[in-house]
Amino acid sequence: MPAPAVPEITEEVLHESIDARTESLMSLRELGPPDLVHLLKQNLRNPGKQTGVYHHVTGVDASSSASLAAYINTLTYTKEHGQPAAHKIVEGLYCCYNAFSRLDMRVHVTIPGTVESYCMDERGEKRKATDDLWLETYLCSVLRAYSYADDGSGDTIRKIMCVRRFNPVTSTETEHRFLSSAEQLFFRGWQLGSDSVVQVPNNVSNHLTAGLLKYFHTTGRFASAINLFEKLRTQNVEVSSLLAKVLFMGQEEVRGVRVLYQALKDSPMDYVMLDAQAEFLLKKAQAAQSPEQREERLKMALGCADRSTIAAPSEFGTWARLAQIYVAMEDWENALTILNSCPMFTYQDKDAPLMPEPKNVFLPVLPETRLDEIDSEPESRYEEQVDPSLLNLRAASYRGTFKQAYNILTEMTAKIGWDQLLKIRSSVFVMEDEYRSERQDTTQPAHARNPSTDGLRGTPDATVNDDRSDEENVSNNANPSDTPPAAPSSLTNGNGTIEESSVERPTHTIDPGEVIADGDTSTTTDEHLSRLNNKRLCERWLDSLFMVLYEDLRVYTIWRTQMAQYRAQSMQYKKSAEEWEILGSLAERLHHHDEAVEAYRACLGARFSPKALTGILRMYEKQKNTRDTIASVIRLVTWQYRWYSEFSPELLHTIRSLIEEEGAVKVRSIIQATSLPQSVLDLTHHYAALCATFRSSGTDG
Repeated sequence: MPAPAVPEITEEVLHESIDARTESLMSLRELGPPDLVHLLKQNLRNPGKQTGVYHHVTGVDASSSASLAAYINTLTYTKEHGQPAAHKIVEGLYCCYNAFSRLDMRVHVTIPGTVESYCMDERGEKRKATDDLWLETYLCSVLRAYSYADDGSGDTIRKIMCVRRFNPVTSTETEHRFLSSAEQLFFRGWQLGSDSVVQVPNNVSNHLTAGLLKYFHTTGRFASAINLFEKLRTQNVEVSSLLAKVLFMGQEEVRGVRVLYQALKDSPMDYVMLDAQAEFLLKKAQAAQSPEQREERLKMALGCADRSTIAAPSEFGTWARLAQIYVAMEDWENALTILNSCPMFTYQDKDAPLMPEPKNVFLPVLPETRLDEIDSEPESRYEEQVDPSLLNLRAASYRGTFKQAYNILTEMTAKIGWDQLLKIRSSVFVMEDEYRSERQDTTQPAHARNPSTDGLRGTPDATVNDDRSDEENVSNNANPSDTPPAAPSSLTNGNGTIEESSVERPTHTIDPGEVIADGDTSTTTDEHLSRLNNKRLCERWLDSLFMVLYEDLRVYTIWRTQMAQYRAQSMQYKKSAEEWEILGSLAERLHHHDEAVEAYRACLGARFSPKALTGILRMYEKQKNTRDTIASVIRLVTWQYRWYSEFSPELLHTIRSLIEEEGAVKVRSIIQATSLPQSVLDLTHHYAALCATFRSSGTDG
């Protein structure tokens, strides 16, 4: 397999990228940015002229200074696209972040000459690199490779420019080294932080455990996982939750249930174990054959989830699981009440490099990745026009807790409809008109009016939350601003047909802060507020989510209505590829999967789009459509390789799942039978070969 091409960013000022990385060390909070590789090139015709170039990389073996120096050495042999070399590399610096000790490990190579290794602390001071620090650095580099890997859609690849992505674990020997280092540092994993949906990192909820679970899910190496967690469980019973999760992954459900049962005897209020039980029971309920079985399992799941919220009241995941169970039980009022109780956290994105403006960017194309439909993509994207109303859909930018909460809300909407959701909302929460009328009854005659009451929020026009993000609304308690209501339109049902109904803008719930402020000066008694005693105050972030959902539904409705009108007149409905991609993502958010696939197909009809193809791939996997799944994977693997990524955990998992179901011989045969260049097919054969290396199920036959 050829290595991905080497992109280059040319510096305006020599070594400015290294200085920028050093300055950013103090602000890093997560696993750190991808590794930085800086090269000093000398002009062969003018030896006095030197140029600084750099790129980023993940997945390189960072277990010692020698392995990082070896990577720099491979770059000296890279050909300049068949042209005579105009430059030679005279120096190289490899920077790899150690998130445990918050140090930047650096290896400086002089060509030809010496190798010097040291580490840089947050104050920009040099320190000595020890074996213990290299162990920590190696583990961080593997976790970063999985954390910064793309899921096939290209979203991660586009976030950071010029990143080469390698698979950090390519054999059973490298797996042994990875798991051995993870075992040694396991109980320090909380120092690395955790995903944005976890409030407080602990021994079993952190970036280390998330990386381990993602690795086992990708490769199917469940025997190695069980062996690791069995050893760690003897030191701390909390690890039982991780052991149970990998047992469930490996279809050893009875054993997994027993592990949780025994562990909860010793630690009955461990919220991670309780949540693992609730998640397992919820999945079993969804797969139940009879209504009686489903109801029984949901009741058991409800008990576990309810107990986990008591054990960890400040964690989002426990409340979200409880809300999901109420949705499955079709107890809509409790689902909305619990969703309102979720603690929301500001999303903390992955650490990304902050570099100065480059002088030049060189993005080479490897000949092995040449494919006409993929090569034409960048030029097509540049020329496309996009409707501003599609670009301004705020739900598309949701991450972390807000994304999960919004998904629960859209799932409810897909099941019961927008109108019914609004009715349940008004029966659960104190609506603004109710609160105003109660205050008017107790503070002034009904006929009295003055500028103060006329200016109250919601009188006379409906309003929506401001355009700032929900994270800002949570932290800053921002006030809403007026927006004119939209015209009614028609909405599709779950089958994709058009049914006439108006998408009504939701009225505001009362702001909790305003109730407190009013309570200071109001003479309202409990008797006057008796009608409101059984209702809750809606959190501002949830009120904002309703407005965002309304906007999603409005745009979706206009699209489906126009589509129906054009079809009735036998006319073609035209949109740019970018617009089709956005509409597909919108339909997917609203759980209209058939309409999402329709939009993604229209996008691919105009130009290649990894995001659209990934959306269709999910549909092929559900339908067990092997040939179309493989055809999609081949193109996605090629696009990834085109942009310097030889490794995507999700695509590897897809290939492994196909091999388990169909057998390696059949999968390889289907890949080879595809009418694409052999060099392109070899890229996907490489993924299949990885499965054989790890002796995945189905590779023997």
